[in-house]
Amino acid sequence: MDKYEAVIKLIMEAMKTESEPKESRIPVGVSNRHVHLSQEDLDTLFGQGYQLTNIKELSQPGQYACKEMATVCGPKGAIEKVRILGPVRKQTQVEILASDCFKLGTNSEPKMSGELAGTPGITLVGPKGSVQTKGGLIIAQRHIHMSLEDAVKFGVHDGQTVNIQTEGARGGIFSNVAIRANNSSSLECHLDTEEANAMGLGGSSSITIVK
Repeated sequence: MDKYEAVIKLIMEAMKTESEPKESRIPVGVSNRHVHLSQEDLDTLFGQGYQLTNIKELSQPGQYACKEMATVCGPKGAIEKVRILGPVRKQTQVEILASDCFKLGTNSEPKMSGELAGTPGITLVGPKGSVQTKGGLIIAQRHIHMSLEDAVKFGVHDGQTVNIQTEGARGGIFSNVAIRANNSSSLECHLDTEEANAMGLGGSSSITIVK
Protein backbone atom coordinates (compact mmCIF):
# COMPACT_ATOMS: atom_id res chain seq x y z
CA MET A 1 0.00 0.00 0.00
CA ASP A 2 1.53 3.37 -1.09
CA LYS A 3 1.19 6.57 0.95
CA TYR A 4 -1.79 7.81 -1.08
CA GLU A 5 -3.75 4.62 -0.47
CA ALA A 6 -2.89 4.87 3.23
CA VAL A 7 -4.25 8.43 3.39
CA ILE A 8 -7.46 7.38 1.64
CA LYS A 9 -7.86 4.49 4.07
CA LEU A 10 -7.50 6.83 7.09
CA ILE A 11 -10.08 9.22 5.62
CA MET A 12 -12.54 6.39 5.03
CA GLU A 13 -12.04 5.09 8.59
CA ALA A 14 -12.64 8.60 9.99
CA MET A 15 -15.83 8.93 7.95
CA LYS A 16 -17.00 5.55 9.21
CA THR A 17 -16.38 6.59 12.82
CA GLU A 18 -18.31 9.84 12.37
CA SER A 19 -21.28 7.85 11.07
CA GLU A 20 -21.38 5.66 14.18
CA PRO A 21 -24.39 6.30 16.42
CA LYS A 22 -23.58 8.36 19.52
CA GLU A 23 -24.50 5.51 21.89
CA SER A 24 -21.73 3.34 20.43
CA ARG A 25 -19.03 5.85 21.40
CA ILE A 26 -17.02 5.67 24.60
CA PRO A 27 -15.48 8.76 26.26
CA VAL A 28 -11.71 8.95 26.55
CA GLY A 29 -9.82 9.65 29.79
CA VAL A 30 -6.19 10.70 29.37
CA SER A 31 -3.83 9.69 32.16
CA ASN A 32 -0.36 11.03 32.93
CA ARG A 33 2.27 9.26 35.06
CA HIS A 34 1.12 8.83 38.67
CA VAL A 35 1.61 6.92 41.92
CA HIS A 36 -0.67 4.74 44.07
CA LEU A 37 0.71 4.25 47.59
CA SER A 38 0.25 1.67 50.30
CA GLN A 39 -0.37 3.13 53.77
CA GLU A 40 3.03 1.87 54.90
CA ASP A 41 4.84 3.68 52.10
CA LEU A 42 2.68 6.77 52.57
CA ASP A 43 3.76 6.87 56.22
CA THR A 44 7.42 6.60 55.20
CA LEU A 45 7.22 9.34 52.58
CA PHE A 46 4.98 11.82 54.44
CA GLY A 47 5.02 10.84 58.12
CA GLN A 48 3.34 8.31 60.39
CA GLY A 49 -0.44 8.25 60.08
CA TYR A 50 -0.49 10.68 57.17
CA GLN A 51 -3.78 11.05 55.25
CA LEU A 52 -3.96 11.94 51.57
CA THR A 53 -5.58 15.24 50.58
CA ASN A 54 -8.35 14.87 48.00
CA ILE A 55 -8.30 17.79 45.53
CA LYS A 56 -10.27 16.33 42.62
CA GLU A 57 -12.63 13.41 42.12
CA LEU A 58 -11.75 11.23 39.14
CA SER A 59 -14.13 9.54 36.71
CA GLN A 60 -13.95 6.14 38.37
CA PRO A 61 -16.02 5.95 41.59
CA GLY A 62 -13.96 6.39 44.75
CA GLN A 63 -10.78 7.47 42.92
CA TYR A 64 -9.30 10.93 43.36
CA ALA A 65 -6.24 13.07 42.63
CA CYS A 66 -4.28 14.21 45.66
CA LYS A 67 -2.43 17.39 46.55
CA GLU A 68 0.58 15.26 47.44
CA MET A 69 3.32 14.46 44.95
CA ALA A 70 6.47 12.33 45.01
CA THR A 71 9.76 12.15 43.13
CA VAL A 72 10.34 8.95 41.14
CA CYS A 73 14.05 8.03 41.00
CA GLY A 74 15.76 5.49 38.77
CA PRO A 75 19.39 4.48 38.16
CA LYS A 76 19.93 7.26 35.58
CA GLY A 77 17.54 10.05 36.49
CA ALA A 78 14.52 11.30 38.38
CA ILE A 79 11.07 12.72 37.63
CA GLU A 80 9.82 15.26 40.15
CA LYS A 81 6.26 16.20 41.16
CA VAL A 82 4.54 12.98 40.16
CA ARG A 83 0.92 13.12 41.29
CA ILE A 84 -0.33 10.67 43.91
CA LEU A 85 -3.82 9.22 43.44
CA GLY A 86 -6.04 7.97 46.24
CA PRO A 87 -7.21 6.07 48.10
CA VAL A 88 -4.30 4.03 49.47
CA ARG A 89 -3.83 0.50 48.15
CA LYS A 90 -2.49 -2.77 49.49
CA GLN A 91 0.63 -2.43 47.34
CA THR A 92 2.37 0.61 45.93
CA GLN A 93 2.06 0.96 42.16
CA VAL A 94 3.90 3.48 39.99
CA GLU A 95 2.53 4.08 36.49
CA ILE A 96 4.92 5.77 34.06
CA LEU A 97 5.04 6.55 30.34
CA ALA A 98 7.11 4.47 27.95
CA SER A 99 9.51 7.38 27.33
CA ASP A 100 10.08 7.74 31.09
CA CYS A 101 12.06 4.48 31.01
CA PHE A 102 14.88 6.27 29.16
CA LYS A 103 15.07 9.12 31.66
CA LEU A 104 14.87 6.83 34.69
CA GLY A 105 17.17 4.17 33.25
CA THR A 106 14.78 1.33 33.94
CA ASN A 107 12.70 -1.18 32.00
CA SER A 108 8.96 -1.58 32.30
CA GLU A 109 6.20 -3.22 30.29
CA PRO A 110 2.50 -2.60 29.75
CA LYS A 111 0.56 -4.22 32.59
CA MET A 112 -2.95 -4.05 33.95
CA SER A 113 -3.35 -2.21 37.23
CA GLY A 114 -2.81 -4.60 40.13
CA GLU A 115 -0.99 -7.23 38.05
CA LEU A 116 2.38 -6.52 39.62
CA ALA A 117 4.04 -9.94 39.85
CA GLY A 118 7.51 -9.82 38.33
CA THR A 119 7.48 -6.04 37.81
CA PRO A 120 10.59 -3.98 38.65
CA GLY A 121 10.91 -1.76 41.68
CA ILE A 122 11.67 1.94 41.83
CA THR A 123 12.70 4.57 44.40
CA LEU A 124 10.15 7.11 45.64
CA VAL A 125 11.13 10.22 47.57
CA GLY A 126 8.79 12.33 49.72
CA PRO A 127 9.23 15.15 52.22
CA LYS A 128 9.81 12.80 55.18
CA GLY A 129 11.72 9.90 53.62
CA SER A 130 12.25 7.52 50.71
CA VAL A 131 11.08 4.05 49.70
CA GLN A 132 12.68 1.46 47.46
CA THR A 133 9.77 -0.65 46.24
CA LYS A 134 10.26 -4.34 45.52
CA GLY A 135 8.01 -4.12 42.46
CA GLY A 136 5.05 -2.20 41.13
CA LEU A 137 6.58 -0.15 38.31
CA ILE A 138 4.41 -0.45 35.18
CA ILE A 139 3.36 1.20 31.96
CA ALA A 140 -0.43 1.08 32.11
CA GLN A 141 -2.00 -1.13 29.47
CA ARG A 142 -4.69 0.78 27.62
CA HIS A 143 -8.11 -0.35 28.77
CA ILE A 144 -11.83 0.40 28.93
CA HIS A 145 -13.73 0.60 32.21
CA MET A 146 -17.39 -0.33 32.01
CA SER A 147 -20.25 -1.81 33.99
CA LEU A 148 -21.50 -5.35 33.42
CA GLU A 149 -24.56 -3.83 31.76
CA ASP A 150 -22.30 -1.87 29.40
CA ALA A 151 -20.39 -5.07 28.60
CA VAL A 152 -23.62 -6.73 27.46
CA LYS A 153 -24.49 -3.67 25.34
CA PHE A 154 -21.10 -3.65 23.62
CA GLY A 155 -20.94 -7.45 23.30
CA VAL A 156 -17.72 -7.85 25.27
CA HIS A 157 -16.65 -9.37 28.59
CA ASP A 158 -14.21 -8.68 31.41
CA GLY A 159 -10.64 -9.60 30.49
CA GLN A 160 -11.26 -9.53 26.74
CA THR A 161 -8.96 -7.50 24.49
CA VAL A 162 -10.40 -5.48 21.62
CA ASN A 163 -9.39 -2.93 19.00
CA ILE A 164 -10.56 0.66 19.26
CA GLN A 165 -10.94 3.28 16.56
CA THR A 166 -10.19 6.92 17.29
CA GLU A 167 -11.52 10.04 15.62
CA GLY A 168 -9.96 13.15 14.11
CA ALA A 169 -7.26 14.10 11.63
CA ARG A 170 -4.74 11.83 13.35
CA GLY A 171 -7.22 9.06 14.09
CA GLY A 172 -6.46 5.39 13.74
CA ILE A 173 -6.79 2.03 15.46
CA PHE A 174 -5.27 0.82 18.73
CA SER A 175 -5.13 -2.92 19.39
CA ASN A 176 -4.69 -4.83 22.67
CA VAL A 177 -7.19 -2.72 24.61
CA ALA A 178 -8.34 -4.60 27.70
CA ILE A 179 -11.94 -4.67 28.91
CA ARG A 180 -12.40 -4.11 32.66
CA ALA A 181 -16.05 -4.81 33.39
CA ASN A 182 -17.58 -4.78 36.87
CA ASN A 183 -20.37 -3.06 38.74
CA SER A 184 -18.08 -0.47 40.33
CA SER A 185 -16.82 1.12 37.10
CA SER A 186 -17.91 4.09 35.02
CA LEU A 187 -17.73 3.88 31.21
CA GLU A 188 -14.44 5.34 29.98
CA CYS A 189 -11.47 4.35 27.83
CA HIS A 190 -8.15 5.06 29.55
CA LEU A 191 -5.13 6.01 27.43
CA ASP A 192 -1.89 7.54 28.63
CA THR A 193 -0.71 10.93 27.40
CA GLU A 194 1.67 9.46 24.82
CA GLU A 195 -1.06 7.32 23.28
CA ALA A 196 -3.53 10.21 23.29
CA ASN A 197 -1.03 12.62 21.72
CA ALA A 198 -0.19 10.12 18.99
CA MET A 199 -3.85 10.07 17.93
CA GLY A 200 -4.60 13.74 18.65
CA LEU A 201 -7.05 12.92 21.45
CA GLY A 202 -8.13 15.06 24.40
CA GLY A 203 -10.57 15.09 27.27
CA SER A 204 -13.60 15.56 25.00
CA SER A 205 -12.67 12.76 22.60
CA SER A 206 -14.39 9.42 22.20
CA ILE A 207 -13.63 6.05 20.65
CA THR A 208 -15.56 3.10 19.28
CA ILE A 209 -14.86 -0.58 19.73
CA VAL A 210 -14.05 -2.43 16.50
CA LYS A 211 -13.63 -6.22 16.44
